[in-house]
Amino acid sequence: MVKLLDFEEIDSTAKLDAKTLFDLVKLSFGVVAGAGALVALVVAYRRQRVDEAGAHREATRLHTERFGQAVEQLGSDSPAVQLGGVHALAGLADDAPDDNLRQTCIDVLCAYLQLPFTPDPGDDPAHQEEHHRYLALRKVRHTILHLISDHCCRPQGTHRSWQGCDLDLSGVTIDCDLNFIGAMFSSGTVSFNGATFSDGVVHFGEATFSGGSVSFQEATFAGGSVYFEDVVFSGTNVRFDRAVFSGSYVNFGGATFSGGEVYFGGATFSDGYVEFHGPTGGATFSAGVVHFDGPTGGASFSGATVDFSHASGPAPEWLLSAVGMPVPPTVRFPSTWLSPVS
Repeated sequence: MVKLLDFEEIDSTAKLDAKTLFDLVKLSFGVVAGAGALVALVVAYRRQRVDEAGAHREATRLHTERFGQAVEQLGSDSPAVQLGGVHALAGLADDAPDDNLRQTCIDVLCAYLQLPFTPDPGDDPAHQEEHHRYLALRKVRHTILHLISDHCCRPQGTHRSWQGCDLDLSGVTIDCDLNFIGAMFSSGTVSFNGATFSDGVVHFGEATFSGGSVSFQEATFAGGSVYFEDVVFSGTNVRFDRAVFSGSYVNFGGATFSGGEVYFGGATFSDGYVEFHGPTGGATFSAGVVHFDGPTGGASFSGATVDFSHASGPAPEWLLSAVGMPVPPTVRFPSTWLSPVS
């Protein structure tokens, strides 16, 4: 066989020289050292994971303890103690070790706003104590609302930002100034369903509605002013179905309706002033984006002044039929919307 392979013979006496032997020894040590380093790396990684898990468990435990204390404060009969609980919960939301715990804190604050409260009995001396308590509890409510609007205006992903979190303000009475200017509503669910805007100035100016879900269904705009100036509706469903405009000044001046769906089906414009133009120009509509019809019927224009006169783009779906002909003097359209072409 050896002959067939052209080997005359195998030199069994061949020996490794010192250099080759030294190189082999170095290689062996290198392999052993590399294997040791790999083992050390794996052990260090596992230790880090264990340490991180332990730190997260400890942070969660401390958060839970503080959360229980804050909720207990919020349930106190003393408005001053409640106010302390509000700030404690807001701080816990900011420092929460994960998004679920942050959302829980926000949910509790929203739930407080949804609790029924006794209306102001007035400043009659016979009801002075009740009046002072009403003012103190109103301070608690206003503080929560201001904290929510402040945190929603902070860029998502930065410390103390609540953008992307769910906000359930259903049925809440909003009777103070609020600033949502520049807020990004790009994820999460934000509900003002059944909320009442009864006083103050609420600004959504330059906000962007580009994702998630935002709803003002059955909201009542009964007082104060609400501004949607320069708002961009570009990729989400925003609902004003069955909303009641009965006394507020509501401004959509400069708003751009370019994507998603905005519904005013069943909305009632019975008092107040709603306009779709402002200092920066009229609202801009794209075809098939804004609708004034819905499952419960079209919008109703029965007394409020609604001004579309400086709007651009096609008339929103079903708007002309909802208003009726001849157009009431309280409803103003661009002349192009009334031409035979439109």
